[in-house]
Amino acid sequence: MTIREVIEQREKETLAPYAALAAESRGRGRAESERDDRTCYQRDADRILHSRSFRRLMHKTQVFLQPEGDHYRTRMTHTLEVARIARTIARALRLNEDLTEAAAMGHDLGHTPFGHAGEAALTEIMGVPFRHNEQSLRVVDKLEKNGRGLNLTYEVRRGILCHSGDELPETLEGRVVRISDRIAYINHDIDDAIRAGILKNEDIPKEIAAVLGQTHSQRINTLVSDVVKSSMGRPVIAMTPAVESAMLELRSFMFERVYRNPVAKGEEVKARRIIQELYKYYMEHPEKLPEDFQPQLDLDGLPRVVCDYVAGMTDKYAIYKFEEIFVPSGWAVR
Repeated sequence: MTIREVIEQREKETLAPYAALAAESRGRGRAESERDDRTCYQRDADRILHSRSFRRLMHKTQVFLQPEGDHYRTRMTHTLEVARIARTIARALRLNEDLTEAAAMGHDLGHTPFGHAGEAALTEIMGVPFRHNEQSLRVVDKLEKNGRGLNLTYEVRRGILCHSGDELPETLEGRVVRISDRIAYINHDIDDAIRAGILKNEDIPKEIAAVLGQTHSQRINTLVSDVVKSSMGRPVIAMTPAVESAMLELRSFMFERVYRNPVAKGEEVKARRIIQELYKYYMEHPEKLPEDFQPQLDLDGLPRVVCDYVAGMTDKYAIYKFEEIFVPSGWAVR
C-alpha cells in the first residue's frame, strides 16, 4: 500500500461515521492522478499554503488600519488562529483534520485590502455586492496559477465558500470552520482593541463574562469546549443555547464598541477612497493592468478583472499604487 492508501485506511478505521473521508471525496473540477504520499485534502492544504494569495494575507488588515505596533492581527494571523481552533474541534470530534485545515487556510483569501472597508468600497463603486467568501472561491478556482486555479476538491471549495453567508457547507468539517471563524475573530478582536486602548477587559458586560469567562483564554476555552461537548457523537456542529446566546451578545457588543468605533475605523474614509480611485483608474486605463491579468479581459470583462486586481492587493501595495498614480513625485534636488 502507498502512504496515501495507509492514511485513507486509517481514516476509515478511526474517524467518526459522519466525517468526510478523503477516499470518498467528490473530486476536483479537473481530474488528476492522486499522489502516493498525501491524501487529496492534504494536497489542498499544501496548495493553499504555498499560494501567492495566502502570502499576501500577511499584509492585509484584520480590523485596525495601519496599526502602530507589530502585535496586531492581520488576515494571516487570523487565518492561522481559525485553523488551530478548527483542528482542535475536528480532532475532538474525530472529523477529518486535513479537510478542516484546508478550508480554514483558504477561507479569507478573497478579502480586500483594508478589511471590510475595502469590501464596502468595491460594493459601492461596482453597484453589486462584493462578498469576500465568493471572492475567496474565485481566487482558488481561477486567479491562482495564472488563471488555472488550484483545482481544489469539492469539499474544500464548499468549506471556503460557505464559511460565511446563508448557505451551510455540506460537511461537518466545513461547519467547524464556519463556527471557528466566529470564535476566533470575536476574541482576538477584543485582544487587539484592548491593546489599542479603546476597550478594557472590564468593559465586557458582566452577564457575558459570567458565561464565557473573564479572559481571552477562558473565553476561547469555553466556546471550543461547548462546541465539542454539544456536538460529540452527533452528526451536527452545535452549541448550548446559553453559550451561543452569550457569544452573539459579545459579537453585538463588539460591533457597538469596536467595529464601529471611530478610533478603529477613523481611517476608513481614506481607505475607501484609495480603493475606489484605483478601481476607476484601471477601468479607464485597462492597458495599465498587469500582463497576467490581460488575457482575462476577453473572458470575464473589464469590471470583473479590475475588481480581481484591486481586491488582491495588500494594504501596502494599494497605498503604493495610489501614490504612484495620483501623488506628484517631488522635484529632484539639484
